[in-house]
Amino acid sequence: MSESHTKLQQKSVVSSFIFSITSETPKVALFKRSDKVNTYQHHLAPISGSIDHQESPLTAAWREINEETSLTPQDIELWRQGKPYSFSDPSIGRQWIIYPFAFRLKGREEGGKGEAAIKIDWEHEEWEWYDPKEVVDDEHFGGVPRLAESLRRVYFELDMNDKARSALQSGLELLKTDHSSGSHELTTLALKAFRNVLVHLQGHTNWWETTRMAAWHLWKNGRESMGSATLNAFLGVLADIDNIKTRRPENQWDRILTAVDHHLERRRETASHINEAFTAYLDSDFLPKIQSQGKDKLTLLTLSASSTIRDSILDAFKSLPVSHLDLRILESRPLFEGASMASSLLLEFECKFSPSSGQHLQISVHTDASAALAVKDVDFVLLGADRISSSGSVSNKTGSLPAVLCAKHISPEAKVLVFSGLEKVAEPGTEDDHQPEENNPIEVINPWVDTGVKGVGKLQERLRGTKKETSNCVVEVKNVYFEWVDANLIDAFITEEGAMGATDIHNKAQEVQQKADKYFGSL
Repeated sequence: MSESHTKLQQKSVVSSFIFSITSETPKVALFKRSDKVNTYQHHLAPISGSIDHQESPLTAAWREINEETSLTPQDIELWRQGKPYSFSDPSIGRQWIIYPFAFRLKGREEGGKGEAAIKIDWEHEEWEWYDPKEVVDDEHFGGVPRLAESLRRVYFELDMNDKARSALQSGLELLKTDHSSGSHELTTLALKAFRNVLVHLQGHTNWWETTRMAAWHLWKNGRESMGSATLNAFLGVLADIDNIKTRRPENQWDRILTAVDHHLERRRETASHINEAFTAYLDSDFLPKIQSQGKDKLTLLTLSASSTIRDSILDAFKSLPVSHLDLRILESRPLFEGASMASSLLLEFECKFSPSSGQHLQISVHTDASAALAVKDVDFVLLGADRISSSGSVSNKTGSLPAVLCAKHISPEAKVLVFSGLEKVAEPGTEDDHQPEENNPIEVINPWVDTGVKGVGKLQERLRGTKKETSNCVVEVKNVYFEWVDANLIDAFITEEGAMGATDIHNKAQEVQQKADKYFGSL
């Protein structure tokens, strides 16, 4: 049978690159495959392996790394993911689907062991560090097929000029380290970073592909857990750039930058439209109820910090014929955003309502653990959203699900409302497709230390890994920022287009998928 008619076996694999970023020029570890493996013996490669049935690519990457190098999350952390791609190798009858990842090796000051933690197994003969710029796809280098391409999908800066590279790196670092801004604010930061990259791509070879790849990485490798808004914003911007590019007008690059500026300016309008939608929702759903009952109070529960929810609460209160607002806020550990939200609301209330206005505010800040007490007799539970799945389930600040479940049990007449721009609706997929974001446990530990919690020193000692290797004790402090609230627990989505249900969200997700396929599918 001729080669062109040979049926190739399709195989999905992960390619995980281990980076050391201790200097201005990162180094990447490459491993020489032994003669005991089935393919590409004695070739240089990242840590690679097949993705098992019903296993996510990232789960496979962690498993393969541990099996082949003994590295664990104590030694490394996920740094970047690359755009998957495929290629064929008829010489071995395979079509490969590659899922590239990059992991950063932790130093001893972070609780890791540095490169001493790397212990290769039988699949490799040896390993060593390389300058990423030296990794090329040719026989003399001795790498597995498409090694350099896989590397460039996670270390994409190699294909940019210095200024564009610096702008992209700065933008990614800003997004990764900002744990105080909400997804709306982070998306604005991502768009600004994207514009900074664009400024330096004029005249760049394959600028349109590089532009789309920069957008993809700012979406995926900034803060993906909060990235649905970023994705939708970029899809809108790319559609405008595509239109300008197709028409080839004069001053094309100026028009492209103006289009990005227009999107940035328009983002400011979303919050006011959501505000108006909440007032309209209360007029139709809540006002008839309080009028029939002769009620003079609005009771709300919220958590974390959202300027949109803050402004919507006060403006709605001002429009309703009630004189008392009972506002309960969960503290939202570990960063206590709820306390900041309470302070902000108090200041805004004092600015908008004079003592003679006849309207009164009572704010109660509750510990997260007292959610069941805080929800008694509430009218509404108000949540933000960092991601909305195609089914209508919502990823929001940890503590959201306990608050909602408590409300459904203790105050079953309470309505659960999600305040969100439609840009936070994700492409179709399950909630399990999105890995939980693990954050620095120090954020959890510091309040223990500051308040003198008994025995905290023992935990810190174990977390730093200062005890003997032979110890049979493992200690972890978990700091997961987000959790899912099922669509069945949500009564309405308050958006810039009004109140919506789960069907509306599903339709929006289909639109997102079509646009994402158009602009990112071919990369």
